[in-house]
Amino acid sequence: MNHRLLRLPFVLLLAAQVILTTALAQVKTAPPLSSVKGKVQAITSNSLDVVSPSGVVHVKIKQPLKIYGRVPSDLSHVTSASFVGVTSVKQADGTELAKQINIFPAELRGIGEGSNMLPAAPGSASQSRMTNGSVSTSAAPASRMTNGTVQKQGGGTTLKVQYQDGAKTISVPKGVEVTATVLIKEKIKPGDTVNVVTEKQKDGTLTTSKAYLVAASK
Repeated sequence: MNHRLLRLPFVLLLAAQVILTTALAQVKTAPPLSSVKGKVQAITSNSLDVVSPSGVVHVKIKQPLKIYGRVPSDLSHVTSASFVGVTSVKQADGTELAKQINIFPAELRGIGEGSNMLPAAPGSASQSRMTNGSVSTSAAPASRMTNGTVQKQGGGTTLKVQYQDGAKTISVPKGVEVTATVLIKEKIKPGDTVNVVTEKQKDGTLTTSKAYLVAASK
């Protein structure tokens, strides 16, 4: 009997276990992604201070800092692979009606994920909702779905937007404003409203190499 042949499966199994252990260690040590939204208080080549609802957040910049902004798009670009942000308002029947849809690029997937109420505009009693998530039409998934298609119903369109702990089904009227987030050459400055994609390091500090310009200061 060839003992070398007997040892071969054991060696292969041991090698597979080493590779798996290494891969798991890399996953565990990868810093978690998050985002900080607010107004820029100060910015240098090395750091960024953002006034968020919870206070001033200090973020270290990893150059080159990529800045993203919006350009006009259309509903045909909302696909099963899209991660979108949808501004909507609740109707009398309880349904959500889209007012604006923004398509994020793959590198910003997950930014601001969730569904939250926005502050009411001055002089208005109604509030809008912002829902960031993945486009899906799965009715009741047993596990979270992040892929799907745009669902056509009658003469209109319905988007089901999935996020970490839920989903929103939103009606899309004809002619709704659609934008796409792309890289821009503009630099951010104090007073701008931004959404900064951050990584939390082991020492608790936040770092970024990507910032989304929500609104430029006037």
